[in-house]
Amino acid sequence: MQRYANPTRFMALARTLVPWCAAATVLLFAVGLYGGLVTSPPDYQQGETVRIMYIHVPAAWLAMLVYTVIAVSSAVALIWRHPLADVAGRTAAPIGACFTFLALVTGSLWGKPMWGAWWVWDARLTSVFVLFLLYLGYIGIWQAIEHPGRAARVAAIMALVGFVNVPIIKFSVDWWNSLHQPSSVLRMDGPTIAPSMLWPLIVMGLAYFALYLTLHLVAIRTEIVNRRIRAMEIAAVQG
Repeated sequence: MQRYANPTRFMALARTLVPWCAAATVLLFAVGLYGGLVTSPPDYQQGETVRIMYIHVPAAWLAMLVYTVIAVSSAVALIWRHPLADVAGRTAAPIGACFTFLALVTGSLWGKPMWGAWWVWDARLTSVFVLFLLYLGYIGIWQAIEHPGRAARVAAIMALVGFVNVPIIKFSVDWWNSLHQPSSVLRMDGPTIAPSMLWPLIVMGLAYFALYLTLHLVAIRTEIVNRRIRAMEIAAVQG
């Protein structure tokens, strides 16, 4: 990874990866949506409503994953001063916030027919909502503090403190009474979901991940270019 601390090398790598990631995104979404919306059977209790799962669950997975990326980037930036670490964290935040918002909206749409309410202060729902606020707070710090170095440090500290919420989201259904069902995919004893539903869900998870990689690589490239432009503008003014 240290090799790609050089922005020029990273830009070259990103130019190679973005087309492949974009193609994988399109292919995986086509397969996953076909499997989830067409070939998978309706649930014996939830009926056709269960198909929201193929949009909601991967969004929730990526919401937690992207915040983990931000926390790791923040730690690398604070400890090793990796030149691209704060760039990776800053550019990941809007993407993660969108995934989290999608998880909240689709969860509400799923909850109405299942629970009879658009929103309840369930442990998992509440902790995901807190995650969304953490994303907004992280983005807000970058916008509010003009000095880039100070903004990076404050945002990194906030991201690391807020990371405690990620395991809370994951284990909230085990620690507290929850309307959410326990984990049915990532289990020590193996998935409990039917194979006809599991494979489209896994494919959709991979599709979301490929989409995230595509968007994040493009966002990092854009941020690097913007920083170079700002540096040239400052040099021109000072010169």
